[in-house]
Amino acid sequence: MRSLVIACFFALFTTQALAASGGVHLDHVEVDITDQASLQRGAQTFVNYCLSCHEASFMRYNRMAKDLGLTEDQVKENLMFASDKIGDTMTVAMRPEDAQKWFGVTPPDLSVIARARGTDWLYTYLRTFYLDESRPMGTNNMAFKDVGMPHVLWEQQGYLAKDEATGELVQAREGELSQHEYNKMTHDLVNFLAYISEPSKLERMALAKWVLLYLIIFFLVAYPLKKAFWKDVH
Repeated sequence: MRSLVIACFFALFTTQALAASGGVHLDHVEVDITDQASLQRGAQTFVNYCLSCHEASFMRYNRMAKDLGLTEDQVKENLMFASDKIGDTMTVAMRPEDAQKWFGVTPPDLSVIARARGTDWLYTYLRTFYLDESRPMGTNNMAFKDVGMPHVLWEQQGYLAKDEATGELVQAREGELSQHEYNKMTHDLVNFLAYISEPSKLERMALAKWVLLYLIIFFLVAYPLKKAFWKDVH
């Protein structure tokens, strides 16, 4: 049953992603989940700006500490709220009915959002909010038309406006960060979301070199044996 639920979750979000993108050009982003410094910065952005509404219920703080090269005390001090415990999953206190009332929809769990949406989609989405007075929150998004989520990173990016003549986004109000700095911030956030979507990938990548070494050694032993066994046939 659990596998069926997860499969349905992926199917639902993949369908929504295709519908939401609407053929919009997606900017490419290179992610590297072995870059611990990037993951640490992304984790800090996530807990400060995303975790108040969005859960990551498949990720535990102590697992994140281990993978990101942090001590449990560092995680407690910088990446956790007062009521959380180090073994807890990354959940929120906001009730689903309150989220429905305020945003019109319950914010999705972000544990596997990078696998469901794709990192290019997330990177484009976080960078293409623009002013739209017709929307309840005052903003819209190029990658997800009529999205219910407000632009939570507006202080860092500022506000963009849509040029009606060209359809391109232009800076309408400056933010605290330059465009390059904001792109770096969103890159680190997407990198972190890619990590929590599949944290076991780090273990597989660490084992890969040893598997390849084993195969090379096995080949060096097996090939002479094969020649010895078949020498009379050939």
